[in-house]
Amino acid sequence: MSYEVDTSTVKVMSAPAAPRPTLPTPSTGSAAAAAAAPGSAAAATATRRRGVLDWRVRFAILSVVWGFSFLLIKVGTEAYAPFQVALGRVLFGALALMAVLLVRREPLPRGLRTWGHLTVAALLLNTAPFSLFAYAELSIPSSLAGICNATSPLWGMALSLVALSEDRPTRRRFAGLGLGFLGVLTVLGAWQGFSGVDAKGTAFALLASLCYPIGWIYVRRTLAGTPGSPVALTGGQLMVSTLQLALVSALFTSAPTSFPLWPTVSVIALGALGTGMALQMQYGLVTEVGPTTAQMVTYFIPVIATTAGVLVLGEQLHWNTPVGAAIVLAGAALTQTRTAPRKPA
Repeated sequence: MSYEVDTSTVKVMSAPAAPRPTLPTPSTGSAAAAAAAPGSAAAATATRRRGVLDWRVRFAILSVVWGFSFLLIKVGTEAYAPFQVALGRVLFGALALMAVLLVRREPLPRGLRTWGHLTVAALLLNTAPFSLFAYAELSIPSSLAGICNATSPLWGMALSLVALSEDRPTRRRFAGLGLGFLGVLTVLGAWQGFSGVDAKGTAFALLASLCYPIGWIYVRRTLAGTPGSPVALTGGQLMVSTLQLALVSALFTSAPTSFPLWPTVSVIALGALGTGMALQMQYGLVTEVGPTTAQMVTYFIPVIATTAGVLVLGEQLHWNTPVGAAIVLAGAALTQTRTAPRKPA
């Protein structure tokens, strides 16, 4: 991810760093890195579950759940303040993962150092981006928010060139960065002077997508090798984010006077399904088919988000939106490619 890929594997933090980072899935906001550890107990559990549901079906479900997240945010903001939508998202996501930990009888992470780093990770991967997306969708369509979310790999590529010494630039990746930037300009209608586009809301959505790679780089530098399952680490991270957003909501918003049905259901689904269940499904996919294939879900999210916004919410769709989105995704795909190392003679 998550760039939502902001995922973790079933035994993530103890896995060695890959030569080139796999970007997080923006929609998830997990503290674990995207790399599998085939020998772990959790990996064995996931392997036993492969026969229950084909990975392609789970991949499709995950794409739909994360793609619909932007629609759920939009509906949630109709009745609740953006901070409250973000709070409900992390709260119900944390409850879902806590239930998994209780069933598995797994403990939460231990150590002040670990919890200190999880506090920063929660701010960068959950509290800030979830709040920014909710504020953005007060003034921009959910489809545009979903497309802005797809720029996270572009931000990640640019940042990794500076922050990660082993991530060397290539012509192809620079071309992908430029192509992705061109796609953003196309989506926003730059040739029309950005008319009809809310600058503040769009800036919030782009800033939210920037938070994910910053958080991922921080996690890679500070939490690599931390003991504990990804469910426990991510559950602890969401608990910290819940406390952060509860404090912020108490200071800057008023308690809701009513709980309308659909906005309330949307916030609950956003947390329990889009954050809790989706993370569990992502862990299984990474273990079964590897992080590269699992990361491909990132490229389906804006397509589904746009389709849901148009068909369900009746949002307008101009030609430059899908064309620009396709260019953004093509650029993001190029930034994730690397040249195979030459074999010695």
